[in-house]
Order: sequence, then C-alpha cells, then structure tokens
Amino acid sequence: MTAFEDGAGTFFRPRDQAFPEATEEAWRRADAYDPGARTADGQWLLRFRCFAIQLDNGDTVLVDTGIGPVDAPAAAWAPVPGHLPDEMAAAGIAAGDVSTVVISHVHTDHIGWAVVGETPYFPNARYVLQRAEYDAVEAINPALRDRLLAPLEHSGQLHLVTGTSALGRGLSTVHTPGHTPGHQCVLLDDGGDVVAVTGDLLVHAVQLLDPSTPYALEVDPAQARESRVHLLDSIAAVGGIIATAHLTEPFSPARPMPASEAGG
Repeated sequence: MTAFEDGAGTFFRPRDQAFPEATEEAWRRADAYDPGARTADGQWLLRFRCFAIQLDNGDTVLVDTGIGPVDAPAAAWAPVPGHLPDEMAAAGIAAGDVSTVVISHVHTDHIGWAVVGETPYFPNARYVLQRAEYDAVEAINPALRDRLLAPLEHSGQLHLVTGTSALGRGLSTVHTPGHTPGHQCVLLDDGGDVVAVTGDLLVHAVQLLDPSTPYALEVDPAQARESRVHLLDSIAAVGGIIATAHLTEPFSPARPMPASEAGG
C-alpha cells in the first residue's frame, strides 16, 4: 500500500465550526497527537491523500482520486492542481495500470482525478461506488451527475455495489454511511495484517481520539458516529491500522493514545 499526497491546504471554515462539540481538552489532545494539522494561526491544515494497493496478482487498486487538476470540481476551495499523477509516476504506476478505482464518496476532494474533462483518467479501471451514493448525488452535488457519473457510465466503467463487496483476495469495500449516504471504506486483510482505508469516516485527530465527535458536514452525524465507532473498534480488536485521507501522517493505530498521555 502506497500513500499519495495530492495536495495540502487549510479548510474553508474555522475548525471550531467544523467540530462545534469539541472541547478545549479535546483540541489539546488532538493537537498533541497531530500537531501538523494546525497552522500557526490556528487553522485546520488538511492533507488530501489517495492510496494505491498493489495486489499479488498484479492488480492495482486506487482508493480515491484527490483534488484533481486546476479545473477540477474542488477548485473553488482546494489547492489545485494536485500532484497525484507525479506521485504515481514516482512510484512506477501509470494511469493505465490501475484496474480498480474505489470512490469512498463523491465530495469533490476525493474525486478530482477520476474524470478529467469528459474522459475517465484511468482508462482500464472499473470505478466502484456504493449505489446509495449514486442515488444521493443530486442531494450531495447535482453537478457531479454530468461531471463525474455520466462519463463513467458512457465508458462502461462505473460499477455500483451495495454493502460489502470483494475487490480481490483479502480486499473489500465496507459501507460506512453517515458522512454521506453511500460512504465506503476499503478493508485489506492479508491474513495477518489488517488495514482500513477510511476516506472521510474520520477527518481529524479529534475524531480519532474521540470517535463520538461529530463533524459539521456529516449528513447524518448519529449514523456517522455509529459507522466510525464500529469500524475503529473492529480494526483495533485485531491489532490493525487505518490509512487516513486528511491527517498529517497517512497511517495510524485505530485506537491511539494521545501523545500527551504517552509521554511524547
């Protein structure tokens, strides 16, 4: 598994508005655990990250596609253009090598390189999306029906799934609704090590350290909390780790101890 950083930038809302229920103590713990997520003037600094999973059979699975080129849908707020093509090239992965693209959800910072112009950027890949997300696109961002879904449908590359779906040996999608109706994570289990690619199941260390913390942009905070707690508990129970889109470090324990409590 390889982490690719498509870009980094500050969020468009103050972080206390993004997490209105977070306490001073919660922020202290989160800042000690992930100090790189806070700028000197107190803004929330995010990484915009994708993950490539290269399987033993030669398949390459890409989870999310970042913020995208300069004219991508995320351009209104994210630091486009992103660097995913260069990051992939440095890892020896061409766009044509990708056999599957998993879209965790259709927020614009996760679908940027999926379709460039009117053409799917990964020509040989099936694009895996939860049917619940497909059905909710008009409510989430109606422009993406034409900008994202129509080109994938026209090319025959859109692959809709419901719930858990096998992607390959030891690799599957897991429906984790709440952030959006069809949000999904990707679970990799090779029989020993377990990694969950979390998309926006959690978006900041304040939610990792206290999974009950709601995020203002979750469409169903109670459902998001249930999905978050369940997945983190299940990964922690087997000693697994999580791969996150927006935290400073790409990989983290599913149930970490804050640095301030670990003596770090």
